[in-house]
Amino acid sequence: MSSKEILINSTLDKIRHFLQKDGGDVEFIKLEKNIVYVNMKGACEGCSYAYADIKELIEVILQEEVDPKLEVKLASEM
Repeated sequence: MSSKEILINSTLDKIRHFLQKDGGDVEFIKLEKNIVYVNMKGACEGCSYAYADIKELIEVILQEEVDPKLEVKLASEM
């Protein structure tokens, strides 16, 4: 695992509690060309707010703490 992937996982651990509050979670799948692929778990899986959580919470925080060029997508979009 690269140092960037370790930092991504560490950052996801910091924000995971926001999702878990509502019965959801996020799972890091892989990093490929500045795209972070994740799976939404629990209540977040298939939730109508999942896309907003990915773009407005996860992506923004990863851009602030890891790399401003990062984009976050669902693993199903690979």
